Amino acid sequence: MPRFQPLTVTHIHHTIRDAVVVSLAAPDGADFTYQPGQYLTFRRDFDGEEVRRSYSICAGLDDAILQVGIKKVAGGAFSTWANETLKVGDTMDAMAPMGKFTTEQETDAHRHYLGFAGGSGITPVLSILRSVLAREPHSRFTLVYANRAVGTIMFRAELEDLKNTYMGRLNVIHVLEADAQDIDLFTGRVDEEKCAQLFSRWIDIASVDTAFICGPEPMMLGIAASLRAHGLDDSQIKFELFGSSQPGRAKKAAIAADTAQSGATTRATVTIEGTTRSFTMPRDHSLLEAALDNALDAPFACKAGVCSTCRAKVTEGEVEMLTNHALEDDEVAQGFVLTCQCYPLSDKVSFDYDH
Repeated sequence: MPRFQPLTVTHIHHTIRDAVVVSLAAPDGADFTYQPGQYLTFRRDFDGEEVRRSYSICAGLDDAILQVGIKKVAGGAFSTWANETLKVGDTMDAMAPMGKFTTEQETDAHRHYLGFAGGSGITPVLSILRSVLAREPHSRFTLVYANRAVGTIMFRAELEDLKNTYMGRLNVIHVLEADAQDIDLFTGRVDEEKCAQLFSRWIDIASVDTAFICGPEPMMLGIAASLRAHGLDDSQIKFELFGSSQPGRAKKAAIAADTAQSGATTRATVTIEGTTRSFTMPRDHSLLEAALDNALDAPFACKAGVCSTCRAKVTEGEVEMLTNHALEDDEVAQGFVLTCQCYPLSDKVSFDYDH
């Protein structure tokens, strides 16, 4: 079960005006070994309220450093603090690395990777890109990076350095929404139509082994549809969602109205860190909410079905999961759920965070 550890800030670099790259050192004995593309979940109190946010690791496996990229979001307490107040020597409480937006590296592989990133979605893609180019000397990587303008491109200098280091193996295509470019194809939004044009003129989609997509949900859905239309199957397409429309929220209101009216409850049993507790919970509460309400230190981050921090296995009873942007179909088939999005349907339900 992941628990928070204090990481010491060793360096802060402003990659653009409103984004920082934070270098961190783990305390002795803490295991913060990561796979490229994984993220760290941080917590901090703001005016007595605990805020948790997840930020992707941007360093490659051979960079010998733990780094995350944090872009300032309007009204975002954590991202504003990280960009404006955080300083070298401060500590940041973080869980160990998590996430499945990654790939194994094989020294003798001859692969063509394709990455799509929108804005700060570059951070996990950059970690993957750095790692596979360093560890798979026969593989190549094509990156399509969408931004509003030149001044908003995170890691622009780093990407240029990587192109020079891996000459002929890294191709970076910048698509800018607001700034005109010499080639019209590279201006505008990256959507399904734009992808089709890229695949017909610039990218040999038939040679692509794996595609990584990280960015806003509408952009990701359009890219994925185009990838499928051009021959890739779901096993070749990996997602990391930045932001979500959270379609489950409206449905939750309907569930809450029905169950609150009837006063329906469920007897819940929760296992966490080898300890099992039972309690009665309202059916209009999620499994995560019920665990937290009963003083259990259940793991969570986004509470929106986007990350997999609150993942657990349902071992008894029936539940309904409203939103899922993190679990694979085979995990769901095995009984794994995102507890922040799950509501009980049966009189008894048991779920285990230790699986």
